[in-house]
Amino acid sequence: MTDDRQTLSGEEALIASRRAKAARIRERGDQPFANDIDTGDRTLVSEIRRVFAEALLEPPQELRYDAERVSSLAGATTYHVAGRLMARRGFGKASFLVLRDASGEMQLFAKKDILGDKFGALEDLDLGDVVEARGQPMATRQGELSLQLSEVRLLTKAMRPLPEKWHGLTDVDLRYRRRYIDLVANPEVASVLVARAAAIQGLRRFLDDRGFLEVETPTLHSLIGGAAARPFMTHHNTLDLELYLRIAPELYLKRLLVGGFERVYEIGRCYRNEGLSTRHNPEFTMLEFYQAYARYETLMQLAEELMREVDAFVGQRLSERGLGAEVARWHNARTFSFDEAFARVPLREAVERSLEKAGLPIGLLARLEAVSSGESAFAEVMRLRDECVGASARARGFDWAGLGNVFKRAASSGERRYDAYEYLAEPFLCEDYRTADGRRSVPVFIMDYPAEVSPLARRNDRDRALVDRFELFVDGRELGNAFSELNDPDDQAARFRDQLEQKRRGSDEAMDFDEDYIRALEHGMPPAAGFGMGVDRLAMTLTGQTAIRDVIAFPLLRQDTVSR
Repeated sequence: MTDDRQTLSGEEALIASRRAKAARIRERGDQPFANDIDTGDRTLVSEIRRVFAEALLEPPQELRYDAERVSSLAGATTYHVAGRLMARRGFGKASFLVLRDASGEMQLFAKKDILGDKFGALEDLDLGDVVEARGQPMATRQGELSLQLSEVRLLTKAMRPLPEKWHGLTDVDLRYRRRYIDLVANPEVASVLVARAAAIQGLRRFLDDRGFLEVETPTLHSLIGGAAARPFMTHHNTLDLELYLRIAPELYLKRLLVGGFERVYEIGRCYRNEGLSTRHNPEFTMLEFYQAYARYETLMQLAEELMREVDAFVGQRLSERGLGAEVARWHNARTFSFDEAFARVPLREAVERSLEKAGLPIGLLARLEAVSSGESAFAEVMRLRDECVGASARARGFDWAGLGNVFKRAASSGERRYDAYEYLAEPFLCEDYRTADGRRSVPVFIMDYPAEVSPLARRNDRDRALVDRFELFVDGRELGNAFSELNDPDDQAARFRDQLEQKRRGSDEAMDFDEDYIRALEHGMPPAAGFGMGVDRLAMTLTGQTAIRDVIAFPLLRQDTVSR
């Protein structure tokens, strides 16, 4: 407790010192929160480094420059820069400062004999302050590209200091709550958010180039539909309506297909009242696109192209911003590859393959599908477990208890087959589907799902118990869900009625019966296929992040209990 008080007292003293400096600045007629900067001639650090790239010494990764070459390239040019003050050393008649802007960092060299009376203004600068400066490029004796300042001015006084070890802020909860300081303390966080923005830009370019039209659909719904999820509720006062924040835009996008649009997409926020995990945030960004006169096989090929093109686009955009080293680091750390053809595996085959690798007979799946419904299901699964766990380490590693618990809620063999896939095959996709050299996993399309777990997908013509659906997994993480769309209004109405029955049995993720959507289908929706993908998970995959909160600027958190 004593240490906490001392730390707080120290921070308060620093804040008081900075406030005193702001007061002195005002007393001499200057503004500690200026807003009169002329941005017309401002240059980003990355642009300056690009101009002097040919003066780099080998190896270029060390960012050391030839002083004579820098002088020759610079001539009499003066650059205007602005950004946050991140470091400072040296006092007396010379001082070295480090300025960071959105594109990178650069050293500033301040000499008293050049700045004259303006040199004294440095005394009022603190780390974290936002400043502007003008100066001529030079290289120091150590070969560091710098600006020798002719002017320097405070733009914004930072009243609070950076964390004591700003370069290593590691309190995860604090980082998420105070993202503004996390971005300063951990520059790689900014790189991830830049990559996320580039991924969204790449998705738009990919779809626009293929004739898709971007649209916007309602985020306030009067019915629950479009996905199996628990919604958030709200109330509209004027209309006295109970409404739901949308869990998916699907049913509205398909209404547009009925209306004559043949290729549409939306990138927007969706909301699902579910738990928090490394892969789930209640508020997230979804891409959904729909293509008339297409089947789910069409979208598998399109999804492969999309993943490769967006990945390349992100790399290109970040390299243009001087973040090529970050991209290389992400790529080198990957345990998966986009270079080879994605695997296409029916769901049943995925389970049977995992059972074989566990040393178990593939007939075990049929026995699991025949397990009774209700409370006795758990005991039956445990008996099967006792028969199987001696076969291999994988067999022992299966989550048999979890499988037994979900089986208690399963009402059909199709639901049990899907549950068996989720517990016995999905956790092992990275192990079971590898590149030709075995060094990395390949993305996997899991295909042909049971109809009972796919209420909006079209039934397979050869096997009516299945639907034409796939999910895309990359590095063991589900990224996309797609299917040939169900356009038979009678079949869709029967699926909705089944959802109502699931709701009656206690499911809080079942859909409502959407009469208007059935009416739309009765007007005729062309054969079509649709694809949905979580943009946050895509960003995680491309940047090698393990938690969804790391790719969301401001994720939802528990109530802040951290004192101010």
